Amino acid sequence: MASGIRDKVAILGMGCSKFGERWDREADDLMVEAFEEAVADAGIEKNQIEAAWLATAIEEQHVGKSGVPLAMALRLPLVPVTRVENYCASGTEAFRGAVYAVASGAADIALALGVEKLKDTGYGGLPQRSRGNLNQMWWANFSAPGSFAQLASAYRTKHGASRDDLKRAMAHISVKSHDNATKNSKAHLRSALTVDQVLGAPLVAEPLGLFDCCGVSDGSACAIVTTPEIAKSLGKRDLITVKALQLSVSNGVEAQHNSWDGSYFATTRVASKRAYQEAGVKDPRAEVDLIEVHDCFSVTELVTMEDLHISAEGRAINDVLDGFYDADGQIPCQIDGGLKCFGHPIGASGLRMIYELYLQMQGKAGARQRKKGPTLGLTHNLGGFPHQNVCSISIIGRG
Repeated sequence: MASGIRDKVAILGMGCSKFGERWDREADDLMVEAFEEAVADAGIEKNQIEAAWLATAIEEQHVGKSGVPLAMALRLPLVPVTRVENYCASGTEAFRGAVYAVASGAADIALALGVEKLKDTGYGGLPQRSRGNLNQMWWANFSAPGSFAQLASAYRTKHGASRDDLKRAMAHISVKSHDNATKNSKAHLRSALTVDQVLGAPLVAEPLGLFDCCGVSDGSACAIVTTPEIAKSLGKRDLITVKALQLSVSNGVEAQHNSWDGSYFATTRVASKRAYQEAGVKDPRAEVDLIEVHDCFSVTELVTMEDLHISAEGRAINDVLDGFYDADGQIPCQIDGGLKCFGHPIGASGLRMIYELYLQMQGKAGARQRKKGPTLGLTHNLGGFPHQNVCSISIIGRG
């Protein structure tokens, strides 16, 4: 019976570009920016990398359909490079490929890199995609803000929450992310906001206002992984290892009949339970120290707290308003600003989340560093719509 990959893989080095409107840089430049930090952090030469995974979601715009752009940009030594895409969970998917390669013994040292150059597409939001039957059926009739606004309505209806309570909790989430991003020099949006500013902003899709929506950015993030034994032989101490990696993909149950009420993410509930089992986590509310979640919209972060089994069902609003997820709370969420303010270059986001946990565990997060360094952290990626999505969960920890 499969036992998982717990503690079979260590993170050797990580890097992340500055996110934002990088008009003066191509995708290749962003890849190099993240890679140079990662390889220096790992303390290796690039000819020691034996396999690589490249994540990018909008391949028509800048990178292409293969792994060749990564190999060329980094001048990798003719190693296998695989391009992956899994909606907004693409970055974690690249990480999963590299981690599994090391865990299986197929590679001693592997690379995962995600990149996106969204600002050059000409869209204010995510680019429209128009190929294939699935896109004709769904993308022409749904917008991301509209579908996540429906999530908010369903959540309110199920739990009897008032519109004002939900809006205040969502505003608290947005203010928290903006406050955290002011301490992050690589974040896209670094201006603090007030609750009144969030509540008074123009509506995008009721109840989501302008500041409830994440930023669209250019950026890249990178991880280099190996076995704990090799990491130690290279002089690494206080290892940060992968405790769990789980992926859950919608099979149609949400959209095809009424067993799903639209108020939660079925994939997140499944993937998180599997990840906790793989990592040996019995009580995530007591054991997890830090989380980075897919806050594409403020309501997504709120609902995800319950789907991760950290907040009790129907109680996330209370935990948010009580400061449980603030930078000085029991389990800080989006301490780097999250998708909301660090930015959301799709292919890079999953790796960016892991990068923040990695920095925090090493005590290298600068002004936003937690006083008590976390020992166990979780990242959550969600791609697609509430009724049709993929969810990727990673758990990493010290030792």
